[in-house]
Amino acid sequence: MNQVRLNAGKWRSRVLKFPDAEGLRPTPDRVRQTVFNWLGQDLTGKTCLDLFAGTGALGFEALSRNAKAVTMLELAKAPYAALCQNQRLLEATQARIQQMDARTFLSSNQQPFDVIFCDPPYRQDWLAQLLPVLPRHLAPEGWLYVEAEYALKSDACWQVVKSGKAGQVYFHLLQPASADAAAGTD
Repeated sequence: MNQVRLNAGKWRSRVLKFPDAEGLRPTPDRVRQTVFNWLGQDLTGKTCLDLFAGTGALGFEALSRNAKAVTMLELAKAPYAALCQNQRLLEATQARIQQMDARTFLSSNQQPFDVIFCDPPYRQDWLAQLLPVLPRHLAPEGWLYVEAEYALKSDACWQVVKSGKAGQVYFHLLQPASADAAAGTD
C-alpha cells in the first residue's frame, strides 16, 4: 500500500493508505499546503465536493481543517474501498463517500458547495466536460480547485485567481467569471 500524510488540523500527521490504481496521482504535500493556504487554514462551516477523490487527501485534509462536510466521489473499486477504510480509521463521520462517476453525480446534484476539488485523470477530456457545468454547483463566493496536465487560462466561465506548477502538475484556484456563469446550465 502507498501512503500520504495529512498536513494540518485535527488529523495532522495521520497517514492515509491507498492502493496502486491506474491514473491515481496523490496531490503532493507541498501542493496541498499551498491550496489550503489559498483557501484559508480553517474551513469551519464549509461544504466540499471532491469529484475524483482517489487517495482522499484533499477531502480528508478539508475535514481535518473543520469543513462541515465533504462528499467524495471515486469510481474505481480499490481506491473507493481504501477511502471507506480511511473514513473508518479517522472516524470521519462528516465524509460522504460514493462510488460514482462525477458526471452522474453532477447531473442529479442540487446542493451547492463552498469548495469543489477537481483532479481528474489526465488525457481523458474531463475538464472540457466538467468546467462548463461546475459554476452552478458552487455556492456564492465558492471556489473551484483544479489540477491538470496543462495551465488553465481565464475565460468566459472561469477566472483563474491563483495558479502554480509542481513537477508536471499545474494547479489552479478558480471562481466563476461572472454571476451569469454561476447560473450556467448542464
